[in-house]
Amino acid sequence: MKKLYDHIQPDPVRLEIFKNLYQFIAEQMGIVLQNTAVSVNIKERLDFSCAIFDSSGLLVANAPHIPVHLGSMSESVRCLINDLGTTIKPGNVYLSNNPYNGGTHLPDVTAITPIFLPPFSNMFLKTGQDSPLFFVASRGHQSDIGGITPGSMPPHSTDITQEGIIFDNFLLVQEGELQETSVRNYLLNHPYPSRNPEQNIADFKAQIAANARGSQELIKMVDHYGLETVKVYMQFVQDNAEESVRRTINVLKNGSFTYVMDSGAKIQVQVTINRENRTAKIDFTGTSPQLKSNFNAPKAVTQAAVLYVFRTLVDDNIPLNAGCLKPLEIIIPQGCMLNPTYPAAVVAGNVETSQTIVDALYGALGVMAASQGTMNNFTFGNEKYQYYETICGGSGAGMDFDGTDAVHTHMTNSLLTDPEVLETRYPVIVESFTIRENSGGKGKYSGGNGVVRKIKFLESMTANILSGHRLVPPFGLNGGAPGKVGNNWIQRENGIQEVLDSTATAEMQPGDIFVIETPGGGGFQEQ
Repeated sequence: MKKLYDHIQPDPVRLEIFKNLYQFIAEQMGIVLQNTAVSVNIKERLDFSCAIFDSSGLLVANAPHIPVHLGSMSESVRCLINDLGTTIKPGNVYLSNNPYNGGTHLPDVTAITPIFLPPFSNMFLKTGQDSPLFFVASRGHQSDIGGITPGSMPPHSTDITQEGIIFDNFLLVQEGELQETSVRNYLLNHPYPSRNPEQNIADFKAQIAANARGSQELIKMVDHYGLETVKVYMQFVQDNAEESVRRTINVLKNGSFTYVMDSGAKIQVQVTINRENRTAKIDFTGTSPQLKSNFNAPKAVTQAAVLYVFRTLVDDNIPLNAGCLKPLEIIIPQGCMLNPTYPAAVVAGNVETSQTIVDALYGALGVMAASQGTMNNFTFGNEKYQYYETICGGSGAGMDFDGTDAVHTHMTNSLLTDPEVLETRYPVIVESFTIRENSGGKGKYSGGNGVVRKIKFLESMTANILSGHRLVPPFGLNGGAPGKVGNNWIQRENGIQEVLDSTATAEMQPGDIFVIETPGGGGFQEQ
C-alpha cells in the first residue's frame, strides 16, 4: 500500500467521484437491508447502519445512518481481523455484538463480510491474494436478543449476561452456507434466551443480503477502475477527511466541561488544541469510575461520540471515516464509565451516556447548548411481542441558530414507527403525540421543544423506560436557559397516576397509558 501511495497523487475530480462511489455503495446496502428485513425495528424505524472498510478494517465510507453505529463498527471489524486472521475465508460472514470487542450494546448485532476477488478473475490471478481486500458490514438493532426484559433494553441490569446473548465473531455463513441450526441453537442456549429467534434469523439474512450487495458493487469498482486505484483512493478519501478535521481544529479553542447525569455519575472532559501540529487531545480523566448500573459506555461508543462531534464541526462534505480520528488523541482511563471492563452492564451506555459525551464535548468547545441528551428508550413486550423505539426531543441552540423541535439528536438517527404500522403489528394505540410547548430553553437563540408521547395498551405487557435528563436539565450556554427535564408516568385505567424514575419497569394492563414527556434543548445567549 505504501508503494502504491508513494507514486500516485490524488486527482481532485477522481477524489470526489470515489468519495461518492464508496458512500453510494453503503447506501445501496442500506436499501437492501430495509427492503429485506422483517422486524419493525429495522424495516420501519431504520435502526441500522452500513459501511465499507479497507483491508485493515478502517472505516472508509458510510451511509448517513446511525452515528453511534458508524463510529464504532471499525472496532468490530478490526477485532475480527486480530482474532481470526488467516482463518478468514471467502464466502464467510461473521456476527459480532461484544461490547468489549468493538460492539456497542447487545441488541446492535453486526454482520461482517470479508471481500475477496472471485478466483476466476484476472485480477485475482495477478494478486495471488490470500487475505481480504476489503470488508463490508451492517449493524442492525435486534428487537430482542434475550436478556431479563422483552426488547433487551433492561433498565436495571447490572451484568452483561442480563442484557442478552453475546456474539463474538460468530460464524454465521461458512463458505456460502448459512449456519442456521447453529445460530438458532446459540440464540436459545442462554440463561436469558432470545424470545423470537425466527425474527433474529430473518434479520440476519437481510444483513447477509445487504453485505452481498456491498461486495458485488466493490468488485464491480475493481473490475472497472483496477484494484490499485480502488485501494489507493480508499486511502486518499481518509487522508482528505483527516485534512478537513485538521483545518477545523485550527480554529478551535481549549476548553473543559463536567456534566452530571441523573444518577450523580459525571463525565469530565478536557480538550487541548495544539495549533502547531493541528491536533486535539480529548482527555476524559476525572470521569466517574465504572458504574454498577448499565450506563457504562464501551470504549468504542466513547470513540464514536468523539468522532461524531469533530465530523459535525467540519464544513466540507466528507464521509465520516477513520481519517477523522487521526488528528485526535483520545484518553479514556480504563475502568471508568467510558471504558468499562467485563462484565459491566452497558445497554444504556450506548444510547444514553453517548449523548451526554457529545453534549459535554460541545460544552467544552463552547459551540452548542445541550440537546435533549437522551434517546428516551421505550420497550414493551411479552413472550409473543417485543418492541423498541427511541423518542425525539429538542435540540440545543448554537451561536447563530435556534434548536429544532421534536427531532432525534446526535448519536441516534432513527425514525418512529408509523402509527398505522405500530397499531397493526402490536396491541397498542398511539393515544397522542404532540409538541411539548415551552420546553426548550430561552436565549437569543432558543432550544428546541420536546414531545409528549402517549401509548395505550390493549393487552398485558411489561413496559420499560430507559432515559435521562429527568432530574438534571439540558444545559444552556453563555447565559442561555436550560431545557426542561423530561417526565415518565403512567395513567392507569382506574384513574391513578404513577410517576416513574429515569429508568423504570412497569406491568401494563389493558387500558393503561404510558406517558413520556421528552426534554427540550438548552438556549444560547450572545457571547
